[in-house]
Amino acid sequence: MKRILIVDDDIAGGRTLQLHLSSQGYDVVLENDVDAGLTKAAVFQPDLIVLDIRMPGRSGLEGLPDFKAALPAVQVIMITAFHDMESTIKAMQLGAEDYIHKPIDIDELDAAVSKLLNRNGIGSDTIESELVAQGPLAMVGRSRVMKEVFKTIGLVAGNSAIVLITGESGTGKELVARAIHRSSRHADGPFIAVNCAAVVESLLESEMFGHVKGAFTGAVTTQHGKFALAENGTIFLDEIGEMSPAMQAKLLRLIQYKEFTPVGGKKTQVSNARIIAATNLDLAELVKKGGFREDLFYRLQVVNIHVPPLRERKEDIVDLVQILLGRVNQELEKNVTQLDREVLQCFEAYDWPGNVRELENQLMRAVSLCQGDTLTVDLVAGQIDGNAGSDTSQEETSRQNDRLQSLEQVESEHVKNVLDTVDWHRGQACEILGISRPRLRRIIANHNLLPPNDAYLDEE
Repeated sequence: MKRILIVDDDIAGGRTLQLHLSSQGYDVVLENDVDAGLTKAAVFQPDLIVLDIRMPGRSGLEGLPDFKAALPAVQVIMITAFHDMESTIKAMQLGAEDYIHKPIDIDELDAAVSKLLNRNGIGSDTIESELVAQGPLAMVGRSRVMKEVFKTIGLVAGNSAIVLITGESGTGKELVARAIHRSSRHADGPFIAVNCAAVVESLLESEMFGHVKGAFTGAVTTQHGKFALAENGTIFLDEIGEMSPAMQAKLLRLIQYKEFTPVGGKKTQVSNARIIAATNLDLAELVKKGGFREDLFYRLQVVNIHVPPLRERKEDIVDLVQILLGRVNQELEKNVTQLDREVLQCFEAYDWPGNVRELENQLMRAVSLCQGDTLTVDLVAGQIDGNAGSDTSQEETSRQNDRLQSLEQVESEHVKNVLDTVDWHRGQACEILGISRPRLRRIIANHNLLPPNDAYLDEE
């Protein structure tokens, strides 16, 4: 018979858990503080410990290392009544196998206990977390999909493995990267972010690796690149899928040998920075089409964290609104603290194609127009689809939509106009648009843009 030790200062709640787990065929004992639990564990030798985080005296987090030291093979499920992402990460780093939020869902508890005791695996669906602010940055999520993101952050933060973060634009991929950095051994070093799509291709190598004086026209001084600046810290390569083939080759070499050479330089330099990359593109599909190196793809795929779109975690909207509203109030010097119920209903009915970034922008607009301390539905109705309480008729809305263009249409027309202006010289077009060659090629292909017959086509 498998043995379970419950350590919880909530005597009534702990007793209820004891009775339930006993009815499932487990040998269960209950203690009410960490020290008593450690004494009992030495005699009882449990296979699994259900450990409350916050208790009088020593907390569960403080006692967790001692339980693991005394019983190296024991499985531990942390439980808490508080929403705290940092505690989640800390518990995973200290060796907990799972994390469940109170009030405990019995089905979730049973699934976690069964998985750990019968398969000796790691549960994946029972971490609860809420908002944790880090200055202007915050992560929020109590949905199942975000629980898994937080758990993975906790598991990877303790090592230096390369992490690839995937997800649509606006989902918060950089926040995930920063959370990993803050919880890692690289936290004392800098966090350096590079947007691979925002730097013109001809300058990206210098931006990343630096250059020596005289390396090219305008290089009047020697300049350190982002990898040198990120020494002993973390470098975040955003929109990695936009990187040119030539830069992909140089990055692959850096990953393989931990060294790089500044533009125009002869001496190699060693990089100790942890690499975290992110993309909103399907890199596997790009590999198939020849747009991304397969060897680099697998090097980046050591750990993959997928950040779900907001439409797949609408139960997080209330928490998101709370923390984003605080940020918006601070920025606009306002004090909007209440929302009408219809506003939340409106938000929850919308699919948020722009994800969390779009939600923040909508709150920014609504708060700037709000004259009191309460957001009302008239401030958001008509701005997002699926809202309630709009005074605009369906017929009028339809006429308005007919006059509007999608982002894809705007992108297609703008890129076509730039290309025509420079006679389809793609190098000049990239500089004007501020994008890389690979991204321009994808836009041309996606929108089936065709040059006039007499257009100048520069070499690829």
